[in-house]
Amino acid sequence: MVITKFHKPIVSVEWLHKNKDATNLVILDASIPKVTENTNSTNDLCIPKARFFDLKNKFSDTAAPFPTTYPTQDQFESEARNLGINNNSFLVVYDDKDIYSSPRAWWLFKSFGFENVAVLDGGLPAWIEAFYPLSKKEVYQGAIGNFTAKKNQDCMCFFDDVQKIVKNRTHQVIDARSQARFMGQEPEPREGLRSGTIPNSKNIPFQNLLVNGRLKSENEIRDIFQEVLEDDKPMVFSCGSGITACVLALGAELTGYKNMSVYDGSWTEYGSLINNNDMDAVQNWSKKELVAYILFYAANSNLSETNKERNVILSKVDMNTFQMVYDEFKADNDYQCIQKIIQGMETHKYSKSDLNQLFVDIKVLFFADGEFDQVEHVVFNWLKRIINEAA
Repeated sequence: MVITKFHKPIVSVEWLHKNKDATNLVILDASIPKVTENTNSTNDLCIPKARFFDLKNKFSDTAAPFPTTYPTQDQFESEARNLGINNNSFLVVYDDKDIYSSPRAWWLFKSFGFENVAVLDGGLPAWIEAFYPLSKKEVYQGAIGNFTAKKNQDCMCFFDDVQKIVKNRTHQVIDARSQARFMGQEPEPREGLRSGTIPNSKNIPFQNLLVNGRLKSENEIRDIFQEVLEDDKPMVFSCGSGITACVLALGAELTGYKNMSVYDGSWTEYGSLINNNDMDAVQNWSKKELVAYILFYAANSNLSETNKERNVILSKVDMNTFQMVYDEFKADNDYQCIQKIIQGMETHKYSKSDLNQLFVDIKVLFFADGEFDQVEHVVFNWLKRIINEAA
């Protein structure tokens, strides 16, 4: 028996069990630990005959400064052949976390011109839940394949591409990170990586596409995308390091979207390469970071902020964000401060209620020491005017 066609980019565990003996079927285990996990942890069990697709070491450019960086065409072709993958193979990719890293392997194959690949819906947990057999992981020692890679330039985009997208607003950037990370309400899991967002990006946490570890229905996923899409712009998916962005790509393809790509470096690269002291980098502030910067400006209307004013600002952001924004504010002169506030307001689309809340926050800060003096009145009216003009 041979497999001749996948009708969708996902298959069920029932389908895989039924077709497990197909002569051209290759099952790939693309499991990786999450950033917050012990990287030495491992699961010794796998779906029978699965071959380990080593995303971190074999199918990434390990010499690159950022994690899981897109490999070269030659590297990908060679490593795929080493797993016995042929041009007529049909691949089913899974991971041990429902649907997490397997879509990255799926998307990599598509980016190198190979379409005979699908993701196992629910991954290893769904296979186990169905009481299907397991086996011990073994290193593949079979025949070398004849797989041929042909790079599809439209599947991946990179830092320079995203810089142009940000400037010209030609694409809709959709971020797969959690809402808390996207909004800067919790720190990034990678040590030293600042919080923030790609300018004008929208957020669809990849988990929103899943229920009980499996993809939601096509109609449900389509509704989720339609809530954030602008017109018919092409989509660029981003996340922390290019892994879960591919979950969004999988959901988009399942529901019929075609014009899309994945930002390989995602926020790890963008947040690292954009200097937060650069005037252009203010576009990367979250709204909370912008509010903190404005409040620092207001608090220093009398040349120094009080402890009570600091506490007001700390009620809006965490300590790491407080310190980051404080350091930047202290490095800026008055002209730079005003320009950054104006640019920040232009970047974030504030509603009337958002503006009213911002003005309340500024007043609360001014009243923190028990009085609203004449200098603070002048600064408040000045801020209110430039904020309203920029919003």
